[in-house]
Amino acid sequence: MVLIVFLLAYMVRRRLDSLNRLSGDEVWRWWFHQGSRARTGHEAEIVSGLVLVLLPALLLGVAEYLLAASGWRMAAYPLEFLVLVVIMGTPGWRQVLQPYAEAWQRGDMQSAWHYVKDYLPADERGAALSPEAMHLSLSRALMVSVFQRFFLVAFWYAVGGIGVAVLVRGLVALADQWPQAPARPRFERLSEWAGWIPARLLSLTFGIAGDLAGWLHEAGQTLAGVTRKVGEVLMISANGSLTGYALDPARFSRIHPDEWTAFGGRSLSAVRDLLNRSMLVWICTLALLVISGVV
Repeated sequence: MVLIVFLLAYMVRRRLDSLNRLSGDEVWRWWFHQGSRARTGHEAEIVSGLVLVLLPALLLGVAEYLLAASGWRMAAYPLEFLVLVVIMGTPGWRQVLQPYAEAWQRGDMQSAWHYVKDYLPADERGAALSPEAMHLSLSRALMVSVFQRFFLVAFWYAVGGIGVAVLVRGLVALADQWPQAPARPRFERLSEWAGWIPARLLSLTFGIAGDLAGWLHEAGQTLAGVTRKVGEVLMISANGSLTGYALDPARFSRIHPDEWTAFGGRSLSAVRDLLNRSMLVWICTLALLVISGVV
């Protein structure tokens, strides 16, 4: 049932994303509003934020355990389905990437930047970014967003249940949505720890779902790079797994100068296809684990 619940939630969530409906970030933002007040000089404290995440995670975990212990485990699956639909998802991305690719096709890099600037990291939103740097920054943000809102949730849901999935997704939300900005870097470190194993599993999946030979060439940097952040791991492994220099704009422009205006759309399409194939690999792996009785 774990596989069926996740698969149904994934399909519903993808449909909602295409319609730009039900943003989980808005739900977290509303919930974190409870901790919007902080004493002067204590804005970097993280206790109240952790409590707001631990509370729903603990309640869901206890409810799941009690239902299973009483022989009513099936009753928890509809609740898990609803929770997964809410905490997963990347609404808004599709509505941004299409006009971005069209602006790149026209060579209008200023318009392309305006479409995606809110999705770039705060320190990389400068209008003076080169097209190459802007595109690589956007690609990294896209992969990290999909990882944190799908793959991270899937991994911890399969490993620890719905309570743990909510906990790790909540840590990501704290790093992005917590009202007190000085505390966000500490939450970000916690979310990086939660994503350390899943990110490297996804890196391995990139090799399976993409160009294995190219991935093997870069594998040492990702698997041996213990201190590398999620974004670095995903970018390095995706670059090795994609053909056609999809994440190497400088080399692409040298080899295919006549096709430069098509690079933005082609690169994003390649990245999204790689992520979709990787999720298919994860679903198949989860199915095998369920069949073997591991999950």
